[in-house]
Amino acid sequence: MISFLLSIGALVLGYFTYGKLMERIFGVDKDRETPAVRLRDDVDFMTLPTWKVFLIQFLNIAGLGPIFGAIAGAMFGPAAFLWIVLGSIFAGAVHDYFSGMLSIRHDGLSISEVVGIYLGPTAKQFMRFFSVVLLIFVGTVFLVGPAKIIDGMTGNIWSVWIWVAIILVYYVLSTLLPIDKLISKLYPIFGVAMLLMAIGLVIALFFGDYNIPELVPANLINMTSDPEATPLFPILFITIACGAISGFHATQSPLMARCMKNETDGRKIFYGTMVTEGIVALIWAAAAMTFFGNVEGLNGAMIANNNNAAWAANEISLNMLGQIGGVLALLGIVAAPITSGDTAFRSARLILSDIFKSNQKKIVNRLFISLPLFVIAFVLTQIDFGIIWRYFAWSNQTLAMIVLWTITAYLIYENKAYWVTLLPAIFMTMVCSTYILIAPEGFQLPNEISYVGGTLITLTITIAFWVYTSQKKKVFVGV
Repeated sequence: MISFLLSIGALVLGYFTYGKLMERIFGVDKDRETPAVRLRDDVDFMTLPTWKVFLIQFLNIAGLGPIFGAIAGAMFGPAAFLWIVLGSIFAGAVHDYFSGMLSIRHDGLSISEVVGIYLGPTAKQFMRFFSVVLLIFVGTVFLVGPAKIIDGMTGNIWSVWIWVAIILVYYVLSTLLPIDKLISKLYPIFGVAMLLMAIGLVIALFFGDYNIPELVPANLINMTSDPEATPLFPILFITIACGAISGFHATQSPLMARCMKNETDGRKIFYGTMVTEGIVALIWAAAAMTFFGNVEGLNGAMIANNNNAAWAANEISLNMLGQIGGVLALLGIVAAPITSGDTAFRSARLILSDIFKSNQKKIVNRLFISLPLFVIAFVLTQIDFGIIWRYFAWSNQTLAMIVLWTITAYLIYENKAYWVTLLPAIFMTMVCSTYILIAPEGFQLPNEISYVGGTLITLTITIAFWVYTSQKKKVFVGV
């Protein structure tokens, strides 16, 4: 319990200290007009109250990540706590803050366009394709996942595909309608429900007969059932994404960059929501490690249920929170992924509209861009959910890696403290390159070869980045 409380305290302290440092390094300008004011179109660009922007951003980035990812990550043991805390403060929140603020400085542009500004046209074209594919993956995952959960919660009274159809209709509406018509009205309700569920779990952990394992050297080992098949590095750092660092967040930040009143709100909205998500992930990881008796019990239960994190989340909610937990589970566990799925499609629409310079004020233009996205997503629902999720997990962290290199380039060009993103960029490059070499959905190479290969790939990318930025810095004109 002591390590758990210290971990939460560290995240809060990180917001007020390291978050403040990031704000100072970026250099906010309280007198500068934001895109929401300067480019208002009453569809995507419009000012919203800061508290609403915070809750929308929180739900946009949360999804299933801090719940399902934290439960799966808890199978590794208390090492998950350490990654959530350090990842959130020094990587995830930094990634989210700068990606959001750079979007604000560039008229609310999508992350692919921001990458192009700092890493060149080739990187921009790659990111356009990569980010749209990732967002379609997210939309598909958060279309099928919630449908299966609702179907299970309602006793299979309807088929999964009826729930898929209902959710898809909602996605179409939330993607096409102005952001203040549906999203800004529903998200505060769902956001409060998700936070109440997390608070309820904390109370249950405190007053129930639960023993949260401590974060001590003896526990910083791989506690999974088969450590050789699931090495802590890099598997843990891919498994827990949204609770530590997630590239998906960079695709969501431009949505809120188009709704913010003032640059000074950036730390609350971007850094603050990531810290909040980290706290939620900590709570779910702690609950998973204790509800099933211990980490070994969690591993046994997950294996017996086909590693179904949805089942584990439902069991934890209903048993630790009772009947109220059932309602909160429905709102939190179901609404959270749905509210990431809808903004995934919305983000994809905005990226494509940026690419094709399509004015989104007319609904026919929004429909023209969005319809193919929904068709592709529906086709992908026919593929095994587990396969899509595994590729999404790696793609997600790879996107985070690219965004970190982009922010590092920006800081180099502006003669600012680039080390704050260079170090996490190198680390995430090592994670992603090693994972794709070692994973079943990758090259399935032996662990030792994968570590060597990941190191060589990381060194190559780092050197290439340094050569590129050294040349471009001579002619770059900053924002």
